[in-house]
Amino acid sequence: MKFVALVSGGKDSVFSIAKCLAHGHELVALANLFPPPEGPEELDSFMFQSAGAAAIECLAECVGVPLVRAPMSGHSGHQGLHYTPTEGDEVEDLHALLARVQAQFPEVQAVASGAVLSTYQRTRVESVCERLGLQSLAFLWRYDQAQLLREMAEYGLEAVLVKVSSQGLSPHKHLGKSIAELRPLFARLHAQHGFHVAGEGGEYETLTLDAPFFRRRLVLDETEGVIHADDVYTPVGLLHIRRCHTEAKEGG
Repeated sequence: MKFVALVSGGKDSVFSIAKCLAHGHELVALANLFPPPEGPEELDSFMFQSAGAAAIECLAECVGVPLVRAPMSGHSGHQGLHYTPTEGDEVEDLHALLARVQAQFPEVQAVASGAVLSTYQRTRVESVCERLGLQSLAFLWRYDQAQLLREMAEYGLEAVLVKVSSQGLSPHKHLGKSIAELRPLFARLHAQHGFHVAGEGGEYETLTLDAPFFRRRLVLDETEGVIHADDVYTPVGLLHIRRCHTEAKEGG
């Protein structure tokens, strides 16, 4: 099937594309919801990652397919597990975005997402897909998180932390570090206090710099660590991306 991929730039949304390609599906476009320029960089969204949004256009250049984007409201008006259409809810932002994708690319038949553990997110994507006559592709659903990180490493996906929000992670030390480098730390934190090693408890968010199916590589030229909450136990920090570019891959 021909599909559009919902991307935040994070490891899961990118690895879900890799899984779809491995199953023989054809990537047509990327779709992304981003924070409005006049608002804060990090929205309190139940559905969508906004950290790293400044690099999405470069990431689309790396993938080599068209990108369709729209601002998101960050408002979760309907918070029940089973979603019904609700005016003003951020899920309706997704519905409008995918309707635009259908108008521009009528050949699209399916939507790929990187949902791993959140039933809240998965059922909302499925609700939008059903309303638009599209099929939901969620190959990472209910993956064992340690296995997921192992498979990403074996596949050659490179991603760095662009948000931390967990005991044991420091904005000063860990923002911008690769998930490959931090896997041993994640394992220790899991043993100590149940840390979700793939970040499914909101412990961290990532930005993907490279993957085997990328045509180019994403390079972060200038970044700044921004502290959102200097809590002694659970500090929250973002990696603000000031400048980035893409470059040719070795052998490409």
